[in-house]
Formats: sequence, structure tokens, C-alpha cells
Amino acid sequence: MTLTELRYVVALFESGHFRKAAEHCNVSQPTLSIAIKKLEDELGISLFERSRHGVRGTPIGERFVEQAKTVLQETRNLSALAELGKDPLGTVLSIGAIYTVGPYLFPRLVAQLQEIAAGMPLFVEENYTAVLRQKLRSGELDVIFIALPFTEPDVLTRPIYEEPFVVLLPADHPLCKEKLIDPSSLAKHRVLLLGEGHCFRDQVLEACPGLGEAISADYSRGKAMLEGSSLETIKHMVASGLGITVLPESAAQMMQYSERSLVVRPFAEPAPTRTVALAWRASFPRHQVIDILTDALKV
Repeated sequence: MTLTELRYVVALFESGHFRKAAEHCNVSQPTLSIAIKKLEDELGISLFERSRHGVRGTPIGERFVEQAKTVLQETRNLSALAELGKDPLGTVLSIGAIYTVGPYLFPRLVAQLQEIAAGMPLFVEENYTAVLRQKLRSGELDVIFIALPFTEPDVLTRPIYEEPFVVLLPADHPLCKEKLIDPSSLAKHRVLLLGEGHCFRDQVLEACPGLGEAISADYSRGKAMLEGSSLETIKHMVASGLGITVLPESAAQMMQYSERSLVVRPFAEPAPTRTVALAWRASFPRHQVIDILTDALKV
């Protein structure tokens, strides 16, 4: 049994197709197929069920794949440890962030890292919490920025900053007369939200009593729902007079519009907030990097 064979098995399990698995591993399909069959013969078990419609793991194959993933991850950790002995800041650091954090955090973070650790190559990615969680577990990402609460076995978190939510309004909206916005009052207005899958959407619905029910009622009456794929898209929609929205304060600070077009209002106390945190695998060997990231955002 070799690490290469384990990589082939994991790739086939995740793709469900010999050709796709071979492409992912940069080998020919016969090479991958023969290697997996050889491994099955060596083990005396069938890891996969093969049919004209595709490939799926057997029950024992599924358990084997989970263990194979662990072995491959530990192998990557050993390689990382070896690199650590050379230069902990000399290898690529892969950073992920949720969509509502990345655009407002990465520009400042990357600029600071270029000052603090100029020789450390960076890879940055924005995605949903669920995708970042999986990529962190698999080792595709080293660290991720997410909103708490966030729990995952063998993953550590460190709160980085807390920010309040604010309301973004067209300048002629009636709520502009209010200095502080009552969260429960938003249910009476057309509120634009991110689509399903964004954790910030869930946080807004939780923070504003009755908003979810009001949106559902409008939808059931046939009233069109307007949702955005990003906070920036929603900001443009508000500027067009299509409704109002709730933003994290960091997103409201980066505005392209003047106060004559858009107005930002804080919530009445206790104002809803979110805590942005850094998460990394407990086995991540480059501990110095975690401190550097934290220090970079304190500047």
C-alpha cells in the first residue's frame, strides 16, 4: 500500500468517476484503475462498486477512504514540519474567508503581511462557511476567517474583532429620520438580504425579530423576493431604491456613494453584532503564523 494508491482511492471516491479521478491525479485512466484494483486485491476487499452509471464506495470502502484522508493529511503535516525547520514564513500560506469578511479584511491584512512577513507567499480565497470548513479539514486551506459560533473537531479558533451591524438606507427613506434603528421595525420594510447559504443572512434574520416571517409572508403573496449574491451587489440595489439592507460595519465603511444617495444608521442598543474569528487545525504546525495574522490585524 502506497501513498499514491491512497490518493487515487480518495480521488475516485470524491469524483465517482475513473476519468475525473485520473485527471485530478494527473495520470492516465488505466494507470489509476490498475493501481486501485491492485490495492483491492492486496487487501482482499472491494473498496468500490462499479457500474455503467458510475462508481460508489462500498461500506468498508467509505471507512477506508476516511482513514486514507487522515493518513494523507498527516503526511502533509510531516512535509509542513520539514519546511518549518527551514523557514516557517517561507512557504505558501493559504487563507480563506467568508464572503462577507474577505473583501473588507483581505486588503488590509495582505498589506500588513507584506510589511511583517514580506517573504511569505499568500493564497487567498472567499467562500461559504461550509466550503471553508471542508477545505480547512482537508488541508486545502491553512487558516480561515469565519463568524462565531464555529465548532469543528480538532479545530482551534481565536476571536479577532467584533463589529456591529448597521442599516443602509436610500437617502429619501422614512427611516433616515431615526438616529437609531429598532431591529424589530425592519419587518415593516423591504429588506434586501444575501441568498441562502450565507451565514450573515441567518445572523440578520436572527437579529431582527419578525423579519423572516415578513419575508415569507410577502413571498407567499407572490411579492418578488430580491436577494443579492454579495454585499456589494446589495449596496448597489439599495442605491437604486429597491429596498434597505443590514450590513456589518466594515462593509458600510467602504462606500462608493455620497450621503446624498445612501445613509447609514446604527441600531438601538443592544445593537446586533458579530465576532470574526480565525480558525485553524490543531495539528497545523506553523504556530508562528497564527500570531503574525493576529498581530497584522491589530495595526
